[in-house]
Amino acid sequence: MASPDNGPGNAAMAMPGARPAPKPKHAAAHHERPAPLFGRAAVPFFTPGVIVIAAVAAAGLVVLGVRLFFGLGAVTNLDNQYPWGIWIGIDVATGVALAAGGFTTAFIAHVLNHERYHVLVRPALLTAMLGYTFVALGVCVDLGRYYNIWHVLMPQMWQGNSALFEVGMCVCIYLTVLYLEFMPIVCERFRGHVNLPGLLRGLNKPVETLLRLLDNTLGATMNFFIIMGVVLSCAHQSSLGTLMVIAPSKLHPLWHTAILPLQFLLSAFAVGLSMVVFESLLASRSLKRKPEMSVLSPFARMIPFLLTIYFGAKVIDMANRGTWQYLQTFSLRSVSWSVEVIVGIFIPVAILLSHKLRRKPAWLFSAAAMVVFGVALNRFNVFIIGYTAPYATKPYIPAWTEVLLTVGFIALLVLIYRLFIFMFPILPEEEGAKHA
Repeated sequence: MASPDNGPGNAAMAMPGARPAPKPKHAAAHHERPAPLFGRAAVPFFTPGVIVIAAVAAAGLVVLGVRLFFGLGAVTNLDNQYPWGIWIGIDVATGVALAAGGFTTAFIAHVLNHERYHVLVRPALLTAMLGYTFVALGVCVDLGRYYNIWHVLMPQMWQGNSALFEVGMCVCIYLTVLYLEFMPIVCERFRGHVNLPGLLRGLNKPVETLLRLLDNTLGATMNFFIIMGVVLSCAHQSSLGTLMVIAPSKLHPLWHTAILPLQFLLSAFAVGLSMVVFESLLASRSLKRKPEMSVLSPFARMIPFLLTIYFGAKVIDMANRGTWQYLQTFSLRSVSWSVEVIVGIFIPVAILLSHKLRRKPAWLFSAAAMVVFGVALNRFNVFIIGYTAPYATKPYIPAWTEVLLTVGFIALLVLIYRLFIFMFPILPEEEGAKHA
């Protein structure tokens, strides 16, 4: 007998573009079909916390305007010795890793066909789509001549031997795939509800036909895009590590290794699942919804396994290269590596291996947050703390405007995520929710 988590309602909910199946009578309240939250959420869109986040996002956009009009020197401490800073270490490298939940969840739910996790696919897809969008924006902001970023799309300007070229092309293609995967959700939201006003009323039927065509076409080809997304994600997650493999004289031995691409990929698997758990529990608390613990708890059981493989790769590599000696001296780098491993691997593994703790939202959220922190710190260590600029006369310390822009981007991403879940059928509709 099929369990409630494996009912037909979940399968229809997971795959964008699939027609909603009738909800079984025994389905759990929080496993209903997805629906927009406007008119249904227990909280309004604007709350005091959201207003504060909006103010931070606005401040970040002001810094962005100054940077675009007056150049990098007006808002950063970057120079010829330090051509990149936190906008690459956090906005790009960390952002790519934290957006890995999209392809990891799609792989588990659709490729491995674990139907009980379908309820997590749409939020993970939205997080990945917005995350990669802001990664692309972060690259634009960090480029001195940002207005030339379109050059990467011109075949006559390609450099196939460049690791950065591979990263750029994979991110561009995968971002396109993410938007295509999200398009059936847009069609589901507006199909049958097109009602343009005034002079545009004559376009109602053509727009409705276009939505139906897109929905049917993408629904029939979605498996191709899901598999393509997994392949592209694996390629550029590892290629980010390749960027530093080719700089052995600039990266500290604690992090520089020939298998850095493998380590980046393994950590992306673990943090992708952790980010899905982190985002789901955070959204549930913000929206005053019941957490999906019946799904999140078994979903999180895979994280310790992935973290153990990741840590094993680090230990074997360090033993092979004999770099343990760098941990015997007290320094910022040795402390940062230790925090990365203890907080980001050891403690969350201990929590998630406990069946009792894993079933409690607070403990599960803490474990997921620590994994996210650990992988983010790893990327920061590789690209900032472990980086030694040649001929540098002073250390790199980010300007307050660099920090404000990064925090502003994060705040803006949170706002847009909240807007999307209110506008589109992303989260499952709860039983008893009021209808607009």
